[in-house]
Amino acid sequence: MSDISIPEKWRWFPQARFGIFIHWGPYAQVGRGEQVLIREWLDHREYAAAACRWNPRKFDPRQWAATARLGGFRYAVFTARHHDGYCLWDSRLTDYTSAVQAPKRDFVAEYVEAFRAAGLRVGLYYSLADFRVPAYLEGPDINPAGWRTFCEYVHGQVRELLNNYGKIDVIWFDGSWPRTREDWRSEELVRMMRGLQPDILINNRLGKPAVKPAGPDHYKNMLEDAGHSRELGDFGTPEHSITADPGRLWESCQVSTWRLWGYTIGEHWRPAELLLDMLVDAAGQGGNLLLNVGPDADGVMPPEFVERARVIGDWLRVNGEAVYGTEARELPDTVTLGRLSCRGNNLYLILRFWDRRLSLRLPWLQTRVRRAALLGSDCPLSVSQNDWELTISGLPPQMERMLFPVIRLECDAPPAVHPSAGKSPLWSDHPLCYVPWARRRGESVWVDGQAR
Repeated sequence: MSDISIPEKWRWFPQARFGIFIHWGPYAQVGRGEQVLIREWLDHREYAAAACRWNPRKFDPRQWAATARLGGFRYAVFTARHHDGYCLWDSRLTDYTSAVQAPKRDFVAEYVEAFRAAGLRVGLYYSLADFRVPAYLEGPDINPAGWRTFCEYVHGQVRELLNNYGKIDVIWFDGSWPRTREDWRSEELVRMMRGLQPDILINNRLGKPAVKPAGPDHYKNMLEDAGHSRELGDFGTPEHSITADPGRLWESCQVSTWRLWGYTIGEHWRPAELLLDMLVDAAGQGGNLLLNVGPDADGVMPPEFVERARVIGDWLRVNGEAVYGTEARELPDTVTLGRLSCRGNNLYLILRFWDRRLSLRLPWLQTRVRRAALLGSDCPLSVSQNDWELTISGLPPQMERMLFPVIRLECDAPPAVHPSAGKSPLWSDHPLCYVPWARRRGESVWVDGQAR
């Protein structure tokens, strides 16, 4: 998606490309993820009593912001309230908050202040769901009066978050399932948010249009799309996948562990290389990566995450131009080498697999390349090009930085693929796109391609 079609007030979002998602709340005490209350059917009174005692004395949002800066993140999204209903701000609509209970602190206010001071954009996550409340579970058909009261509560809390903390750059909804956008009065909610914060970016999880139940899989199908809507919200939110949302801004949300979002004791961590690959994959397709961390019950970010953030941040300080502000383009398949990204007339070849050869080929790039440079190195590279391929020579036998070296190709125009070349990865397009390439050999099954 080109920046040309994006309103000026939102252009920071594709420029940023990399956000940090922070899942934190009293569920961190249990240490089995953010949805442990629901997934394990915990006793509500016991959970609430423990939540009211929760007092993370080591919470220091300035340290969180420092970690975000270290990792090259440009914005953050913080869970103001998750599905357990506990609020991390001073809500006047409930006493189930960090301001009233043991901490006596408005964690949202402290987060917003610290991240703004660090030069980062600020976002807030808000779950529409509250699994403590029967009216939410019953819905408007079974409990219309209770639903009206609960829906007013939700709208009122969103109003608080957008009224009381200055400019909020992103609001990130979740938990609309299994209700529709009509149930949530989502269009009314959007109008209210636009009135309070005209520049805010709203995600796409505000409920699907009303549909009649269609068999036993109806609610399952609604859950799988998480209430995603193309009519409401400003950006798509593919979860656990890097999947472009054509024609709009989009952001893939991903965990840095194997599966869970909230702090989990004993969870395995994905390696920095994999996290970086997700970032460059999203950026190359014109999207953002919102990478999650779950701080522990004391408010400390796990050292495993901090170390991975440092590694990625070090890479971005050298190669960030291949990620920040990149644009979506149709480009050749380069899975055997790595990934591609574009910005203006520059094409970036991000080498996931460096085989230490002194030259490499990039087939079917139509745009003429003026020069090539290995980012972070003064090693001189040379290029030669014909109608079918580009050859880059002069690569060093040993890279100083082995984590995804990046070659910048400076082109005469925005990079484009030869008209007769396949623009899609292998197996995903019609085989006719490969005919010109095959015909260069000949027509027959013999070694030389010539008929006998």
